[in-house]
Amino acid sequence: MGILKFFRPAPRMVSSLLRVFLGITIALQAWTISPASASASNFQPATKSIASPSQLLALRGTELPATASNNSFVTLAVDRVGPAVVRIDTERTVSRNLDPVMEDPLFRRFFGDEFPTQSPRQERLRGQGSGFVIDKSGTVLTNAHVVDQADRVTVTLNDGSIFPGEVLGTDEVTDLAVVKINTKGVNLPTAALGDSDAVKVGDWAIAVGNPLGFDNTVTLGIISTLKRSSAAVGIPDKRLDFIQTDAAINPGNSGGPLLNGSGEVIGINTAIRADAMGIGFAIPINKAKAIYAQLARGEQVSHPFLGIQMIDLTPEIARENNADPNAPLMIPEVRGVLVMRVVPNTPAEKAGIRKGDAIVQIDGEFVTTAAKLQNLVENSQIGQSLKLKVRRGSLTKDVVVQTAQLRDF
Repeated sequence: MGILKFFRPAPRMVSSLLRVFLGITIALQAWTISPASASASNFQPATKSIASPSQLLALRGTELPATASNNSFVTLAVDRVGPAVVRIDTERTVSRNLDPVMEDPLFRRFFGDEFPTQSPRQERLRGQGSGFVIDKSGTVLTNAHVVDQADRVTVTLNDGSIFPGEVLGTDEVTDLAVVKINTKGVNLPTAALGDSDAVKVGDWAIAVGNPLGFDNTVTLGIISTLKRSSAAVGIPDKRLDFIQTDAAINPGNSGGPLLNGSGEVIGINTAIRADAMGIGFAIPINKAKAIYAQLARGEQVSHPFLGIQMIDLTPEIARENNADPNAPLMIPEVRGVLVMRVVPNTPAEKAGIRKGDAIVQIDGEFVTTAAKLQNLVENSQIGQSLKLKVRRGSLTKDVVVQTAQLRDF
């Protein structure tokens, strides 16, 4: 107790010590809460602070790679092929009679020669479609119906250059045509041709052309289905298995290219259905690659045929027909192709095929649809003998038919 008494501080000294102690405590607390405020030369924190992504981008902007182009795959595809797409304008002269009432005998009986006989009036019809350049010397691929019976063909390039066009060849059955323009030695941009056999349902489809007179128009969709037969589309006079797409195709698109996502031509836009929304059809480019050289030489493309009109036949269809007491004939209850009509003076008539026959085989291969039969005949040769197995009533017959060229009939 004496010691404590000896060291008992004076009141002023205690107050000073307390102020010093509080000052040190506050300083220590501030240093503990914010160690980054200490001098870097005297202190390194044990853990690194984590900056936000935006801070990192701001700090390291010079280290980031250059940003990618904003161009979409559609832009790249069109840039690749667009310069090769052309507009095709056509003109043809037709003769039209004036009002037929003027030539009616009863009318002339009443009015005599007051109205002189009128000669047919000449009229110019104009059409428009699309096409694309397939070689640098000026060969253009398009639809046959675009240049059908045209007296004059004019080709306008993507850059606005205009050339007269010459139709080298057409094939109505595949709706393909080749047009030549004289570039006078100037090389033209060409479209890259793809492989339509590699196309799958769901792939991108890009249609390029001049619909309704609107030049250089691009529409985007997908491949809706493949191998849609021309009969199913509603044009039985063609022999094609179309690519179906929902990319918008309008009048004027005909003959223009259908592209894949890489900018390669996989089809030629050719048809739309007036009763459908968002359904268009294109000729597979592989079909064009197989015959365009013949067309460019002015040669006729071979299309073997038998000379029958036919439908798919199933046992159910046959039984329904046979149960009808008013049915004109009894149909074999088999799966095959039913002959609905035999065209006069054709190979089928000469071979003895009749209406109501059911064709079940060609050269030993079973046929269950009209489309398959047509493809087998199309892939044969002109003048080739095909052995058909035919069911007629309860009988089975072997019939040999020698094919002929379709245009000969």
